Amino acid sequence: MKVIVVGCTHAGTAAVEQILKKHPDTEVTVYERDDNIAFLSCGIALYLGRIVNHLEDMFYADPTTLEGYGAKVQMKHNVIKIDSKNKKIVVQDLNTEEIFEDTYDKLIMTTGSEVGVPPIGGMDNPRVLLCKSYDQAKKIYESALNYPSIAIVGAGYVGVELAESYANTVHEVTLIQSRDQILNNYVDKPLSQTIIDKLKEHDVKVALGERVSEIEDGNQLTIKTKVGHEFKADLVIVCTGFFANTDLLRGQVQMNGYGAILVDDYMQTSDPDILAAGDSCAVKFNPTGEMQYIPLASSAVRQGTLAGINVFGNIRKYMGTQATTAMEIFGYTLAETGLTLKSALANGMNADQVVYHDYYRPEYMPTTDMLTIYLVYDKDTRKVLGAQLFSKHEVAQSANAISICIQKGSLR
Repeated sequence: MKVIVVGCTHAGTAAVEQILKKHPDTEVTVYERDDNIAFLSCGIALYLGRIVNHLEDMFYADPTTLEGYGAKVQMKHNVIKIDSKNKKIVVQDLNTEEIFEDTYDKLIMTTGSEVGVPPIGGMDNPRVLLCKSYDQAKKIYESALNYPSIAIVGAGYVGVELAESYANTVHEVTLIQSRDQILNNYVDKPLSQTIIDKLKEHDVKVALGERVSEIEDGNQLTIKTKVGHEFKADLVIVCTGFFANTDLLRGQVQMNGYGAILVDDYMQTSDPDILAAGDSCAVKFNPTGEMQYIPLASSAVRQGTLAGINVFGNIRKYMGTQATTAMEIFGYTLAETGLTLKSALANGMNADQVVYHDYYRPEYMPTTDMLTIYLVYDKDTRKVLGAQLFSKHEVAQSANAISICIQKGSLR
């Protein structure tokens, strides 16, 4: 069987490894338009904050890794067209500009996601940067060495982590968010405010409800918002989210309203010869049972592995995700899983939450720390829907335990 893998970040790497470990006689060709694979963008903030010394440590595989399994790896090759009806693709070699065709028996779409570029005037300014890829991370690092003040537009995980990193490297930091809280996809307002307080303790300026409309050039950049306010900075980093990179299959397989590919339990698209995994597709979000776009590296690896298994038939089902995540901020661990109370109510659930705020173990112990838990549950069934945990104590594994409860539909 001939398998073509389009794109090779986390999901693509996992798929290739799985296929060739179990079926070494499979003909696998990888087309990747970049010059690197398997880059852990979630570690960028650690590098920018001088915690990790080498950005190259964020790679966990390279083309020779996959070639060692027996794959034909074509780097700097951009797939410019997929013809699913005739099971062929059109590729351009970015080094020679040669254009050629290739055919497949099965195709695995693992093209990942792109940084969302908002409709803001001045985005083409060289001091306005995006944050996701290896090259973008290098550019941010080099630029920040020369600029003392940095504005970050967008306060999701990436924005908040960058704010912490630059606060720790003695930069003047302004965090600008269009919503009325930070981390709005992950925590409810009370915990958002707790984290804002920690940011402010480290001299990060946090501006909420400020949708940026224009970035004006000058000695310093002027960031203008739709409500008429202005902020000054030497460098602007825009991190307003990601979107699925799926244009190649638009109109050929089913997608949701956000352009993410819809797959079944076996990572199969609506085309029987095309599978998809990772940030290019939607995932089953177990707390609601719905397909949602939740780009996470952990999910991408699991989905890629399953695509590598199920390319040979419907063998192993995907269990869905609770979208469990964690981050460290100024010595505290934030971990969350499942639904926030706000999102549970928005989904029409009869939800409520209980709050625990106390030491994680008795005060007479040699050491202890305060622990805050927001546990979201369904009042009708008493099923756990989600949780948010915050403490200097390492609480990520506790979030994993609650994640299991959500997945299994456990009662409290």
